[in-house]
This record gives sequence, structure tokens and C-alpha cells, in this order.
Amino acid sequence: MPTSADRVQTIPQMLKIQAEELGNSYVAIREKAFGRWETYTWKEYFQHVKEIALGLCTLGVKRQEPIVIIMDNHAEWLFAEMATMVLGGGSLNLFTTSIPDELAFAINRINPPVIFAQDQEQVDKLLEIKNKIPGVKRIVYIDPTGMRSYRNDSWLISFNELKERGKDLERAEPDRFSNELARGRGTDIAVYIQTSGTTGISKLAMLTHRGLLEMGRIWTNYLHIKPGENWFSMSPPAWIVDQMWGFGVAPTSGMTMNFPEMPSTVMEDFREIGPNIIITSSRFWEDMASRIRVKIADSAWINRKVFHWAEQVGRTYVDYKFRRSQPPGQLKLLYQLAKIIVYQPLLDRIGCLHMRCALTGGHPISPDVIKFFQAVGLNLKQCYGLTEAGGIFQVQPDDEVKVETVGKTLPGFEIKLSEEQEVLVKSNTLIAGYFNDFRATAAAFQDGWLKTGDAGYIDDDGHLIIIGRKEDIIRDKMGHAFSPDFVETRLKFSPYIKEAVVFGEGRPYITALINIDMENVGSWAEERLIPYTTYLDLSQQPAVAKLIKEEVRQVNTQIPDIMKIRKFILLYKLLDADDEELTRTGKVRRRFVYGVYLDMIEAMYQGKEDIEVTGKIRYRDGRVGEITTRVRIIDVYGEE
Repeated sequence: MPTSADRVQTIPQMLKIQAEELGNSYVAIREKAFGRWETYTWKEYFQHVKEIALGLCTLGVKRQEPIVIIMDNHAEWLFAEMATMVLGGGSLNLFTTSIPDELAFAINRINPPVIFAQDQEQVDKLLEIKNKIPGVKRIVYIDPTGMRSYRNDSWLISFNELKERGKDLERAEPDRFSNELARGRGTDIAVYIQTSGTTGISKLAMLTHRGLLEMGRIWTNYLHIKPGENWFSMSPPAWIVDQMWGFGVAPTSGMTMNFPEMPSTVMEDFREIGPNIIITSSRFWEDMASRIRVKIADSAWINRKVFHWAEQVGRTYVDYKFRRSQPPGQLKLLYQLAKIIVYQPLLDRIGCLHMRCALTGGHPISPDVIKFFQAVGLNLKQCYGLTEAGGIFQVQPDDEVKVETVGKTLPGFEIKLSEEQEVLVKSNTLIAGYFNDFRATAAAFQDGWLKTGDAGYIDDDGHLIIIGRKEDIIRDKMGHAFSPDFVETRLKFSPYIKEAVVFGEGRPYITALINIDMENVGSWAEERLIPYTTYLDLSQQPAVAKLIKEEVRQVNTQIPDIMKIRKFILLYKLLDADDEELTRTGKVRRRFVYGVYLDMIEAMYQGKEDIEVTGKIRYRDGRVGEITTRVRIIDVYGEE
């Protein structure tokens, strides 16, 4: 890393250094378009940012005015956000899956003069709410496809036209950009990020340039990241992970940001890049493990036998590794053989052969998923962090993988536990506060320590163990306390269970609402010639109920008696963010779900065998209908 980097205050100033030092020698951004990978060097990256920043000036954007971005993972996202930072403003990234009213609410919170929108779909949403967002002066659209009929709308301008306007201003005022760049300070707000909002209206966390650059330095040093190593951007820009990496780690280390062509090609593009480092959600790894298991189950018997042998060898080998003891010589030889025959071809097929650091965070993951990937040779480990801390700050060391923990604290951070066992963290990366919410900001800190809201404890080896959200800890009728996450993550390791929500507050036993995995359960049903048409039809098949019952029984053998699930219901619809049952980050809004499905939950404690329900169901074309159906209450240990 260039020594001059120590003097920078803002992220665009760091980008300028990389453009000067790495120039055209290293790829800064790689993006797939029309089936081909296109690249931008660091010098080209900086030039695009310059043109967009000056283009924003021509639209009348004043210094420190915020900008809203509604995009998928593309190079233009980096250009737009970095350009906003040059002008001292912060960006608020919103999910492309948001409905118009959600967008209107979020946009009006910061009242931006300009919005960057991905394509016609996002533009149409904004046109629908134009009268509700009077502060927005212009919409910059990225993808021109389908936009020909919008050309006469003065509210809209294309990304390419904005760049041309920036070039014109650069010729007219050649010092304008460098002057704006020099005015930046480390305390300026770089990014606004919406918190998950699992318990109500989300807050807007404000991250500074200083905090993101410090996070970049910490991770660059911790992983010894070199210019040209590959990161694959697939977490939505509205999440902290890709903000932390795209504007902290990548500009600091010179690492390459890789973007998929579209959401539907993520896995194919991931395999082609074969990233070196990745941090992504537990759901990604759970889904990948499920797909591998399903494909193995569908393969020839000899392949199944070889894979299960190799997996068992791997599990035995990593058990020694987890205990930090030396495996026998014979086991070492068998492991190397399994690695050649099974592990390396498998990792190559899923795009993980060159991965030296694979981390999972954002939500608890089943220990079985960690053990599975460790057994097949992928160094998957848990980590922990949160938006308000600037990203990830707890990681398991390579030689101390403990499936029940989130590892040790990174250099540059301090943690401690409050008297109520809440995890507190201190660092130079912490947020500056919540936008326009002094009360929430004051409540988030205790003598300079950030209150994470998570309960936990530290084991004898110095590893942090997260019990769960402090506010989500449940006590049953007998007063036993446990975390629903602990049970739910183990349920979701099943390839046939997509989502699970556990209940039991003040109750005599634990119950659950379960969503089946439509793809995997559908394949299972087709193999057995079980006819079905819709998700509703499939979820209520008696054979499917029996299948999930066995999966739940298996989970019950792995958890303490007080956490064992006694009864469950297979939901007639998938939990959906559009129905407010999930956040846009995919987390369950537990209290909301409890209220919506209260009759079904109560029925599981009233000795009923089934219950008639009437509810809303959202069709693929966006229509919302109402259905009435009868769902079974399944007793895990009852008679078939």
C-alpha cells in the first residue's frame, strides 16, 4: 500500500492514489455484460468518477447534498456513489425489490436532489410516486433499454448523458474536480445505510469516510490482501458488506471488484471468477449446501458412495483440526486422496477452488453447514459485525475454527459485555449516529461503547459466542431461556426447509411455522410421482408433511430438550418482504409474523389437528388474492 495513503482523509482521495500508483497495471472493476467480461483499470475508474461528479455539478447538486441510488451490483453503482462522495455528500442505497411506497418513504427521509435508478422498472416506480417526492429534481437512469419513449421527459437523464455533461464541465473548468476532491474531510458522511428494521421502522446509520477507510486498513492488513485479488460483489449495495468492501477494503488494498451480469447469473458468474475472498449471508451457504446434497442424491450410486466416503473422511479429519490435535498418518493420506478425487473437483465446480477466505455472517448459521464445507476442503468460518460498527469485526482464526462461536476480535476493535450480557464494541469505525434521530443515537451508545443489541459471552479461548438478539430471547412457561435463532438455523440446514419461525414465549413447549423449499421439495415429489401444481398444493401434501416431520425430528436430536419442537405448521405461502413478513435483507420480522399468524400459533397449543385459515397470497404477476384453506397441525411425535 502506498505510504501516501496514510495522508488521505476521504475515500475518493484514496481512489486518486490508487489511480496514480496502480494506474492501468491492475484491474479495479470487472463486470460481465452480454456474456463477456469487461474491465476498468484504476485509472479508468477514477476518470469515470470524475465525469459523474462533474455531471452532478451541472445538475445543480450542492456540496454535501445526499443522493439516493437504486441499483443492482454494477460498476455504475461504484461510479455514482464515489462521485457523490467527491462532492461531500452521502449515498443512500435502496433495494431494487422495494415497492413504490417504500421508496417514497425512504427517499423523503433524506430529500435528495438526484436519484440514480437502474432501469425502466425502477424509473416506472419513481414516476408513479413523482408527486410524493417533490424534492427530487432529476432521475439518472443507467440501462437505456426500453427508455426510448421516455426521452421527452425532462425529469429523466441517461447515465451516458450525465457523463458527457461532466466532460463538458471539465473542459470549461479544469480545476473544478480537484478543488472539490481536496475539500473532503474524514468526518464527512460517506454512506447512509438503513438498519434491518426487524422490530419497526429502520434507522439511517451514518458512516464516515474515516470509519470506512479504517475498516479497509484493518481488513487489508488482517488478510494481507494484494492488488488484483478478486472479490465477487453479490450482496445488495444496500447492505453493509459490499459497502464495507467496495468503499473500504477495495480502494485501500487495490483488490478487484467483480460484478455479475444479472441476479439470475450470479452462480454461473461466481464460478467463472473463482473469488479469493468472500463474505456473504448464511442463506447463500445453506442454499449451496442444499443444492450440492440434492445433486449428489440424484447422481449415480457409485458417485453417491464415493462422495459420502470422502465426506466422512473429511469430517473425521476436521474433527481433529477443531480439537487442535494431530490426525493419524493414515487419515492424512485418506484425506489427500479424497481431496484429489472429490474435494478439488467439487470446489472447482462451485467456484471456490481459489478461495482462501470464506466467511459467513449477518445471521446465525447451522454448525452442520460449517462442518460440511470444512469437510470438503473449503475454509468456511463464521464472522460477526453490524452496520453501526462499520462492518465485520469478529472472525474465527484459521487454526481456531469453533463452529459455535463467531471468533475473536480484529485488531482495531475492543469488545466487552454489559451486566446484562449485551455485547458492546468500540472502534474508530463506528457510525457517526443515526440521521435526524438524536434519541436513537444517544440510546445506541454507553460511555463511548456501541450497544450491539446482541446477547453473548466469551469462552475460555477468547471467542465470542452470540446467544441471539437480546430482545428476542424467549422464556418458556417454566422460565427456561433460549434463542429462537439457535433452533431456526438448524432447521434451515435441511435442504427441504427454506424458512422457519419458532415460538414459545410463556408456552409449555416450542412450536414452529415452516416454509418448504419449493425447488428441492418439488424435485423430491416429482421423483416419487406426487402430483402438485402450486406452492400451496405442494406444502399441504401428506407425503411432504411426513418428510418435514422427519427433518424436524432429526433436528430435535441435536438440541437440548427445552428447545425441541413439539408441533409445527407448514405455511401455505412463502414469507415475503412485500408482505412485510421479511425485511429487504431477508430477516424475519418475528413480531409481525406472530401477529399475522396468531390464530395458527394459538391452534398449536389448543390440541387441534387442523385449522381453517384465510389469508392473502401474492401471485407472480404482482396481483394479490385471498385464499381460504385448511392447514394441518403436525405433532412431531404423534402417530402417523
